[in-house]
Amino acid sequence: MGFSESVLICDQVNPILNKILKENGLNLTYEPEITPEQIKEKIGEFNIVIVRSRTTLTKEMIDKANNCKIIARVGVGLDNIDLDAAKAKNIRVINAVEGAMNAVAEQVLGLMISLARQIPLADREIRNGNWLKKELMGTELRGKYLGIVGLGNIGKKLGRLAKALNMNIIGYDVIPIDEEFSKEVGLMKTDLDTLLQSSDYVSLHVPLLDSTYHLINAKKLSTMKKTANIINTSRGGVIDEEALYDALKNGNLGGAALDVFEKEPATGNKLATLPNVILTPHIAAQTKEAQSLAANVIAEKIIQILRGVI
Repeated sequence: MGFSESVLICDQVNPILNKILKENGLNLTYEPEITPEQIKEKIGEFNIVIVRSRTTLTKEMIDKANNCKIIARVGVGLDNIDLDAAKAKNIRVINAVEGAMNAVAEQVLGLMISLARQIPLADREIRNGNWLKKELMGTELRGKYLGIVGLGNIGKKLGRLAKALNMNIIGYDVIPIDEEFSKEVGLMKTDLDTLLQSSDYVSLHVPLLDSTYHLINAKKLSTMKKTANIINTSRGGVIDEEALYDALKNGNLGGAALDVFEKEPATGNKLATLPNVILTPHIAAQTKEAQSLAANVIAEKIIQILRGVI
């Protein structure tokens, strides 16, 4: 059974998404460089709107989406979509958290190892003609305490990877944590303050909401071990970057690895001036496998919704 709905794709997506939707009869308009002004002009024509992270769908845009049934985010976070505006228009909003789960967890693991062994610094120094064999004394992840803030799909995947490295897993979430997972990895459930005080590594996996904006602030950072490291692959606003900069610069925190920032692109961010910081340009979910899977998941969800299955 084919469909005739019109689809606006606002960002670059894996071709599998276009292929599945076309095979099911949907009419695609693919504009990966579309501007906000153009979206406002055109959005009223479409039944389905698809975005990744480049495009932000504001209330002003969504208010004009008079024929829209579905807004789809080919990714995890929904903070670039005005959910209240979508709800008011009775537009269903979907995402593809399944697609990014493994890629993000692997990125966090890579960042943790890079912090523990100072790999980026070692690489830079060799390129600068310096051989810091004696100075670069690393640490091992085995036996260290990893605090995971947010035990959704990504947090759980990270917990399993860390358990395989014989790390001790501490977890905190505002919603009940799955008991089977807790038993599987030997999770120690606790409150956020205790997690921060006890962990050698802290990894953040929460959405950006009013309640999580600057969740990690100067007060929270001051409770962490001076040797601890913090990793953020969720959303930039979850950490107060000014407070993080001060803690790192003053020796009150061991290190940090950030894939997301309060302002992106993060070119010119002063955290880049610190030697104990690793920065990546929002690429945690940027793998061929993850993008293909996310596109596939979104395409299938759209078809299932149109069929009335989900």
